[in-house]
Amino acid sequence: MESYKRLLAFNDRWAAERVAERPDYFSRLAGAHRPEYLWIGCSDARVPAETITGCEPGDLFVHRNVANLVVHTDVNLGAVLHFALDVLEVPHVIVCGHYGCGGVKAAMERRSYGDVVNKWLRKVKEVHHQHTPSLEAIQDRDLRARRLVELNVVQQVKELARNSVVQAIWRREGRPWLHGWVYDMETGRISELVLLRPEDLPDDVFRFEDD
Repeated sequence: MESYKRLLAFNDRWAAERVAERPDYFSRLAGAHRPEYLWIGCSDARVPAETITGCEPGDLFVHRNVANLVVHTDVNLGAVLHFALDVLEVPHVIVCGHYGCGGVKAAMERRSYGDVVNKWLRKVKEVHHQHTPSLEAIQDRDLRARRLVELNVVQQVKELARNSVVQAIWRREGRPWLHGWVYDMETGRISELVLLRPEDLPDDVFRFEDD
C-alpha cells in the first residue's frame, strides 16, 4: 500500500468507529463551533496538540508555525487570533513550545537556511540576543537549547499581551488568559512557564487605549 493510502484507510475505520459509538458524533461536530482554547504551537509533527492534551475535535482552535512564534506582522496568525477572540470568543490562548525544537536549535547557529527561514528565525535569534549572558553561562549546549525554548515561549506570550486585539478584548470582556507551556517529548509532560491575565498589562509603550 502506498504510504498515504494508509491515512485514508485509517480515516474510514475511525469514522465508522465514531458513528458506532455515537450515531450523532459528526452531526454534533458539524454544529456550533465553540472551542475553549486557541493553541499556538510548533509545526513539529511530534507535538500533536489534541493528543497530548486529551482534547477532542472541537476543543482546540489551532495555529502552528515553526518555533511557535507570535509575529506581529504575520497576517495568518493575526487572522487566526482575531477570529478566535472576536468570533469564537475563546477564553484561553496557549503558546506551547517543546524541547528539542529544530527551529530554536537552528536559530542558535550561524548557518544560513535561506532567506525565508532566516527571516522567520530572526525572532528566536532576538530572544537569544536579549538573554545572551544567561544563556552563555549554560555550558551544556542541549541544556542551553532547552532554556532558549523556554525563554522563547515566554517572549511569545508577551507578544500576545502587546497585541491590540488582545488588549481590546481584555478591556471589554476580561478575557482571554494567556498561557505559556513547554512540552517535553522525552517524558510526554507539559509544564507551565507563564500565565498572563487581563490585569497583567505590558510595558507602557506597548499599551493601546482605543479599540
